[in-house]
Amino acid sequence: MPVPISQSWTVASYVLKQKIRGRKRYPLVLMLEPLFRCNLACAGCGKIQYPAHILKTDLTPEECFRAVEECGAPIVSIPGGEPLMHPQIAEIVAGLVARRKYIYLCTNALLLKEKIGQFTPSKYLTFSVHVDGQREHHDFSVCREGGYEIAIEGIKEALRRGFRVTTNTTLFDGADPNSVRAFFDEMMELGIEGMMLSPGYSYDKAPDQQHFLGRARTRRLFRAILSNRKPTWRFNMSPLFLEFLMGKRTYACTPWGMPTYNIFGWQKPCYLLQDGYAESFAELMAETEWHNYGTESGNPKCANCMVHSGYEASAVDHTFNSLRGFLATARATLFSRYRDRYGKALLNEPVRPVHAYNPLIQISNSAAAEGSQ
Repeated sequence: MPVPISQSWTVASYVLKQKIRGRKRYPLVLMLEPLFRCNLACAGCGKIQYPAHILKTDLTPEECFRAVEECGAPIVSIPGGEPLMHPQIAEIVAGLVARRKYIYLCTNALLLKEKIGQFTPSKYLTFSVHVDGQREHHDFSVCREGGYEIAIEGIKEALRRGFRVTTNTTLFDGADPNSVRAFFDEMMELGIEGMMLSPGYSYDKAPDQQHFLGRARTRRLFRAILSNRKPTWRFNMSPLFLEFLMGKRTYACTPWGMPTYNIFGWQKPCYLLQDGYAESFAELMAETEWHNYGTESGNPKCANCMVHSGYEASAVDHTFNSLRGFLATARATLFSRYRDRYGKALLNEPVRPVHAYNPLIQISNSAAAEGSQ
């Protein structure tokens, strides 16, 4: 199992309760952003493109706890920015563990070895380390030479101390599927619990706008990567969501499945889009015009999105929505090889990874650097 049975049971029982109560819209994972500043300036990220005074602002532990209790989701993902730059992140995590929330603390691991002594291993805490592929591809993606080695050392240290560790990987146009598959082998050899994958979302403010994937290219890439799968690979994701990425399933977006709370409040409508903010979770759910979002809405900002924050909750809901969905999940879990001649043929096509014909440019991030002092 890629996750502890206790976590799987907690999520399953929570979703079933929502079904019994007849709730069509419910949160599955709270995306809790306690800050926006970061010690990286990745070319594909739009999260740090704020003025310096915003990047220096943090949520307090009390604000974090209030949002978690208001939302009620069993899982809390803590992205950013870089959460380990928050001066009270250990206090926030300890408070959430005391509330028996399953936490995924997302980090680029640049500070992990330095900060890890502030945390205690727990089944409720997982370090989700951002690694975008093998060494050269990761360093190019995060715009920092040597970033891969630092991330791997952080993973090894966390594992040595007994922490749960997963990786999260964002793939863009030009990714080499053979390299990604080799990367899976490397992560499994390290002994991590599981891997999370997602195609990149086209943030309006991201410095690099040329390499975001369209839907057709996303399906083609993930079919090559995830077909003819090795039994040793473990993914920390719904197997039906992985089938969605491969083009085997069609889902509507459920942006309310992973609501976002940050320094501005409850972000409408989702983790990726900013169309205003609500003062409370109840207001977010009641007053957001959900029909204006998702591929089916015709909203151009949603046209190419297949990101986990919009669609994995859809896959999980499908699992518990009917016997057919449950059986599909069981089948995808037990029979995960996905033998596919066409998928195998895709691996033989020539690929020019972006880093093969572009120099690695380390983007300066003076505001973030100042905030880390």
